[in-house]
Amino acid sequence: MENLSEYLNRGVEIIVMQALKATLKNPLESAFILKYMSAQQKAFKMRLKSEEDGVHIPPFLIASISAQCNLFCSGCYARAQNVISETACRQQLSDQEWERIFREAEEMGISFILLAGGEPLMRRNVIAAAAGFSDIIFPVFTNGTMFDDEAISLFNKNRNLVPILSLEGDSGQTNARRGAGVYSKLLQAMAMMKEMGILFGASITVTKQNFISVTDEAYIKSLHDFGCKVVIFVEYVPVAAAAGETAPNAADRITLLKRQDKLRAAFDSMLFIAFPGDEEEFGGCLAAGKGFFHINPEGGAEPCPFSPFSDTSLKTGTLKDALISPLFRKLNLGGFLAGEHVGGCTLFGREAEIKEMVYSSQGGIGNK
Repeated sequence: MENLSEYLNRGVEIIVMQALKATLKNPLESAFILKYMSAQQKAFKMRLKSEEDGVHIPPFLIASISAQCNLFCSGCYARAQNVISETACRQQLSDQEWERIFREAEEMGISFILLAGGEPLMRRNVIAAAAGFSDIIFPVFTNGTMFDDEAISLFNKNRNLVPILSLEGDSGQTNARRGAGVYSKLLQAMAMMKEMGILFGASITVTKQNFISVTDEAYIKSLHDFGCKVVIFVEYVPVAAAAGETAPNAADRITLLKRQDKLRAAFDSMLFIAFPGDEEEFGGCLAAGKGFFHINPEGGAEPCPFSPFSDTSLKTGTLKDALISPLFRKLNLGGFLAGEHVGGCTLFGREAEIKEMVYSSQGGIGNK
């Protein structure tokens, strides 16, 4: 596990250094990143201390702070699994509970918490609470349709909040999946952030159909010209166990990583990240606390967003409780995180086995 910890810390350092490079012409962002670099050295030492005490702390978390979304994207995994809807979830974590989780994360040395949904901008109080933890960077994965003056001001004043806009490619590709007019709203949001000098990025869902076009230099240059400094390529996870002709296969992933390397050379002022990327180097998937885990809107600690099962609730437990939960331990020790996977998730095709783990555990609270 020591090698894994060093690998993950090196990944954090690379991301931070690339972020600094991407913000050299932006004094506000550069000043924040320089301060953050110092905080990360402290965070790494905290994670190493926990390692010595027998608890592995991942540097990343994914927090789905909202079960609401205002869009009906074609092929949406979360909506197909009834994880999100148009109305607020009555059992969702409160603003105060999320703030407590962020505080625990900071005290454990967690460096990044990805805020997702649903649509996270439907829980602005939670995002405002996150802003108060400046030793953590919070990428906010948003569909980009809810950027008003209040949202822009929130991101402008708090540089540890990094908006990540969801795209499928160009206007035709994006509108086809996300709805008519969505792409134009994304362009409006980008224009406002570029004018304010706010660091922002794009999250691009990668499929067999679009992975060549979205890694084309001309397309990336268009994002660069819009002011985008971060590009995250996320493998499509199908809504059914059969991936069909949509999810990238192993050969596609190799091509994607090679094209990403070329993009890094061509656009050295941009940060490129692939998910799941090169995690196979360390024995496969980094879910279930190995490199990250997922917290659903109701507080369930899940291996990842695409394996929505939990035996530990953060309404009554802590982040450390989740990391040593029976489910996470079984997944890490039982070889479930290794091997080929469908789309961006190793665990996606093993749903029945994971369900059995949850419900065979005393007090299992699987949300499916």
